[in-house]
Amino acid sequence: MVYDIKVKIINGERFMKYNPSAFESKWQKRWEENDVFKREVDNSKEKYYCLEMLPYPSGNIHMGHVRNYSIGDVVSRFKFMQGLNVIHPMGWDAFGLPAENAAKQNNRHPADWTYSNIANMKEQLKKLGFSYDWSREVATCDPEYYKWEQKIFIELWKKGLAYKKKSLVNWCPECETVLANEQVEDGHCWRCSSIVEMKELEQWFLKITEYADELLEYTYKLKGWPEKVLTMQRNWIGKSIGAEIIFKFTESDKTVTVFTTRPDTLYGATFMLLAPEHPMVKDLIKGTEYEHDGLKFITDIVKQDKADRTDNKQKKGFFTGRYVINPVNNTKLPVYIANYVLMDYGTGAVMAVPAHDTRDFEFAKEYNLPIKIVIQPEGEELNPDTMTEAYTGAGKLVNSCELNGLDYDEAKKKVIENLAKDNAAKASVNFRLRDWGISRQRYWGAPIPFVYCEKCGMQPVKEEDLPVALPKNVNFNCQGNPLDTVEDFVNTTCPVCGGKAKRETDTMDTFMESSWYFLRYCSPKCDTNMFDKKEVDYWMPVNQYIGGIEHAVMHLLYARFFVKVLRDMGYLSFDEPFTNLLTQGMVCKETWKCENDGWLLPNEVKDGKCSKCGSIAVKGRVEKMSKSKKNVVDPGILNDQYGADTIRLFSVFAAPPENEIEWSENGVEGCYRFINRVFRLVVSNIDILKVYNNIPEFEGETSKTIIRATHAAIKKVTNDIARFQLNTAVSAIMEMVNTLYLAAEKLENDNDKAAFSFSLNTLITILAPFTPHVAEELHELAGKTSFIAESKWPEYDEKYTISDEIVIVVQINGKVRANFTFPRDAEENTVLDTVLKDSKVLSYLEEKELVKKIFIKNKLVSLVVK
Repeated sequence: MVYDIKVKIINGERFMKYNPSAFESKWQKRWEENDVFKREVDNSKEKYYCLEMLPYPSGNIHMGHVRNYSIGDVVSRFKFMQGLNVIHPMGWDAFGLPAENAAKQNNRHPADWTYSNIANMKEQLKKLGFSYDWSREVATCDPEYYKWEQKIFIELWKKGLAYKKKSLVNWCPECETVLANEQVEDGHCWRCSSIVEMKELEQWFLKITEYADELLEYTYKLKGWPEKVLTMQRNWIGKSIGAEIIFKFTESDKTVTVFTTRPDTLYGATFMLLAPEHPMVKDLIKGTEYEHDGLKFITDIVKQDKADRTDNKQKKGFFTGRYVINPVNNTKLPVYIANYVLMDYGTGAVMAVPAHDTRDFEFAKEYNLPIKIVIQPEGEELNPDTMTEAYTGAGKLVNSCELNGLDYDEAKKKVIENLAKDNAAKASVNFRLRDWGISRQRYWGAPIPFVYCEKCGMQPVKEEDLPVALPKNVNFNCQGNPLDTVEDFVNTTCPVCGGKAKRETDTMDTFMESSWYFLRYCSPKCDTNMFDKKEVDYWMPVNQYIGGIEHAVMHLLYARFFVKVLRDMGYLSFDEPFTNLLTQGMVCKETWKCENDGWLLPNEVKDGKCSKCGSIAVKGRVEKMSKSKKNVVDPGILNDQYGADTIRLFSVFAAPPENEIEWSENGVEGCYRFINRVFRLVVSNIDILKVYNNIPEFEGETSKTIIRATHAAIKKVTNDIARFQLNTAVSAIMEMVNTLYLAAEKLENDNDKAAFSFSLNTLITILAPFTPHVAEELHELAGKTSFIAESKWPEYDEKYTISDEIVIVVQINGKVRANFTFPRDAEENTVLDTVLKDSKVLSYLEEKELVKKIFIKNKLVSLVVK
């Protein structure tokens, strides 16, 4: 092999320059040709499943991808070198609306656009040298992938966990499709930012609520998950214990049911509130004088963001002209539609107790409604005429007939017991979580495998006829769902009677595909089922999952639900998909804007001016890198300029993985210089590496310094990678390199050189997870024929991490006044003799009486004076 390296002679010394373009592609090719990262089930080895959330194939990877995948790659390589059987797969979350929009804009089929993007992004990932087992690659738009999803969907339906019903849904008018609650952000579509509307449609749902209790319970068992993610899931599931109470309308036999956690305050209810989305509200005002204005009120409110509605201080309501009867005292309560009441919680109906609920109090004040005290705090007496806010604390019940004098816990039970006798109430548990609406009125998604027959009704497609594949000849320049226009697809035969039938044209929410892809990775070529159970039993659950916290209450919750359902169907033998979760921070960069040309790319700013028009460019906040604000850096350009190892190293060194990192050109340059420094250190001492392979003795100052630094680095890097403190692991390697540069000038004998060779070999090995290409190259230059990626991770000896010298602190009356360096395990007499002769210490003892001396070996001398 001829090594392509720039060598200069400067003052008689060889100067070697790191040149990643000379060897990075070489090692990527060799890894692939030799299946270095391909893994199979091996029951003799402990497995380790490392997984980063699969990307959407948008066409180009961004720095967020690079950071996420670099973190996972360090861990995967490290665990494999420690002897574990590591699976590290990659695939593509390939369905979704962007592909369909691209088809409209570019007159290109979504499949062509998607697979072209996959090929491009796969090439980009390979150029970064990630240790993926590409034999396990999946694309969720492949019919051989989603046919198993269709099979499971039918099984869910048979078990009553999938159903169809008419429902008010979140509708994006721009995307022309339904959005799950989790996909509505501040009242806007998460994809296009259009204002979301409410629309009544026939929709498919999955009964995730059937698993609400278990999903909640297991958040307390997932010890390897960040607490903030678990808290978000607990809040989203939103379990509340209370009662359902039935109120009758005064002018009809209709009733409305309220869920409340405070049945003890029922005597204080003075009006009823309904959500604008409540299915009853339009019927209540239909044909009355209130209809016109009421419908306008409803329309205006449902357009608003739900978070704003609940947080908005201005309470808005509309009187329906109807009344209900309070079941405990038979008083008439006026019924209002209110902006702050949502269908997402409880029943969408609220018994308003303004004296003891802050929002009800504000509403009552706004509309001059009565306020009735039913809980009095101890030691004071509330007066509804002088109250300026609701009282929500504890106390004894008043104005509540037989409940007077009880505390609220006792009163809750009593109210439920009394009303239950007349079937007017029952104890109840409520969840904020709602069933998962999975219908989407778009083309580029997995078809829902059902047909509609006039004779047999709705019927599932036979398993042998799966997959129901998407038709290829589709017109995307139409209103609504393109599948509705494909007659060959829509018109089919009934699987029961063989007669004419129509296909379901809704496709599945793309979160369906990402709820089980990690299972398919275990046996991606399995053609008899969605996965091979033996292989899943070996590889699952995922040991380490890595991805963004933005998926906390969508993907992560749905994946947990899917695993529990498949377990109960007998497919799986475990309860949770991901044992440990890391939510990495975002990559951020400052923004630039020009008053004429808007947001500017970094290379469009020259000397503080817009390169397009010459106007002054205004530097904005440091924000998450995004295409919309153009504060992005192209990993491909960086790769060409610095090499993959530099980008990878910066991605893990700039900050702890869970923190945001601010993009820094200086930081990238610094990582490049460090790799260059390591390269020079090794290459300039390559002869020592090749000649000295014996184990050094721990003798002589230089040898001891080298060996100590090496074992300390092994210890620090090993422990830090295990704790995901990758930035401090890199810092430890940098410290080791500094020590070796100094030691290189002091190699006096063969033992020093053997120690130096041992340390250089160790340096190359512990660098391998971070900068694998240069590590492989240096490993080969040292005369090794194996792959460094397959080398054994070095072990440290604790005794060599301990210095011969230690620092002993001197305290006088509890304050640190001095410190001294002594040989380890120095005796008390030796230490005290030195300390008490020191001029600085003596200056604190002048004209004082030394009354006590405390000696703690290798740590402390404490002197007490008066």
